[in-house]
Amino acid sequence: MKKLTLTMSLVWMLLIPVMAQESTTSAETHSDPKAEVFESDISVTIDGKSIDLRAHAGTMELKDENNKPIALFGFTAYFKKNPEKNRPIVFAYNGGPGSSSYWLHLGIMGPRRVVVDDPNYNQAAPYQLVNNEFSILDVADVVMMDPVGTGLSVPIGEAKGKDFWGVDQDIRSVSLFIMQFLKEHNRLNSPKYILGESYGTFRNAGVMNYLLGRGYALNGVIMVSAVFDLRTLFFAPNEDISYVVYLPTMAATSWYHNRVANKGGSLPDFVQQVREFTEQEYAPALFKGNRISASEKSQIAQKLEAYTGISSTVWERANLKITASEYFQELLRDEENTVGRLDSRYKGINIDPMSMDAFTDPQSDAISPAYTMAFLDYFHGQLGVSKDWLYSTSAYSKEGFRWDWKHQGNNFWGADAAVTTLPDMAEALSKDPNVKVLIMNGYYDLATVFYGVEHSISHLDLPKEATDRIIMTYYEAGHMMYTHLPSAKLFRDDLKNFIQDTQRK
Repeated sequence: MKKLTLTMSLVWMLLIPVMAQESTTSAETHSDPKAEVFESDISVTIDGKSIDLRAHAGTMELKDENNKPIALFGFTAYFKKNPEKNRPIVFAYNGGPGSSSYWLHLGIMGPRRVVVDDPNYNQAAPYQLVNNEFSILDVADVVMMDPVGTGLSVPIGEAKGKDFWGVDQDIRSVSLFIMQFLKEHNRLNSPKYILGESYGTFRNAGVMNYLLGRGYALNGVIMVSAVFDLRTLFFAPNEDISYVVYLPTMAATSWYHNRVANKGGSLPDFVQQVREFTEQEYAPALFKGNRISASEKSQIAQKLEAYTGISSTVWERANLKITASEYFQELLRDEENTVGRLDSRYKGINIDPMSMDAFTDPQSDAISPAYTMAFLDYFHGQLGVSKDWLYSTSAYSKEGFRWDWKHQGNNFWGADAAVTTLPDMAEALSKDPNVKVLIMNGYYDLATVFYGVEHSISHLDLPKEATDRIIMTYYEAGHMMYTHLPSAKLFRDDLKNFIQDTQRK
């Protein structure tokens, strides 16, 4: 069985759905545009109560540490009118890297949400925008951020895209925006939160430490569909970790699609069985490599078939190792379907049933047009942003867009030994004994798997009193768990409770 090893850039380009986008004016060949903000009134009804909001959508001039303009940073902020004292503020963004925030914006965080036919494909326009009863705008103001290269955000002055497109560059620019926005809007003394999805969680771990080092202590950090250690995603040669951490999500997916003979009482109970098998039998078997006996290999393969529905013959032929992309193809091969990567409840047509690797992501195919068209219509329509400003849903078609994966603290013996922001999070948790972290996981997320997060947290070199401040929640949905309305309600409840519980008493 042919194995697929993804490069870092390709892994992250696949972490979020990417749509073709409009190009933006290059700051390098034309005079710099000026910051501009469009204000409008909007309301949202949550728990039967109407909240009146003032929306600010546009750009803010971002300055470096020497007060020199380096970017116009795009954002959409929702401020409650006549707010109570010390109202919290949440800064939110998606990941990629290279994705704008419109997924979170129209999915769960803003006053409106787009209606999608989860977990099915959506028809073409018109798409429906409705009141977002799952927003947390009743308890906090929300700022949706678009990192440079996405949304309306562009470099200005002498700055170039490469000054923002990298692990450390991104952490710096996002942190600078948060600090300068708080000052500009007189919110320095407000309870502060950051919320990131996907690569946004990898970013979060760095931002929380960067801000703390400059005196900006956060009340809480929210990680949606998290990854902190990229080794968990790569299926690299001679490396077992990806195979180990992906197995429980593969099994959960097989459970959902009724490919498991003994499903048991509930999904959480089934997943716990798979966790125990993974730790006690599967991981030790992989560690033996080619020293494993034929009888033990056969026994493990039979158990893998019981948990995944994929033939033990396939598992044995693959030496007990199946990559994520191979799994997408193999599970429903007899139906000529492939399962979703971002949300494995979704399935789509497999146009090459003989292929070992998936070529598309059904969930991305199913929801991207609805999110893109509905957002642009809302952004330029209801929020009143000038149509002269072109919103980039992603940075992937930008000239020169290439991510710099080097991160300070990951270099050992003159080489990058890992790409991880776990040390950043550990440092922040050790220096601030009050900050708490909420990690929100989808059982059917095959992009950033929950067991990979559990592995990362269990290997933090911190005392129990620190790791006890990390809260884990789980949803029977995928990477964007809020497309599943029961999970969207739980998401709101968990997030609201976290914000209220982490405010200074």
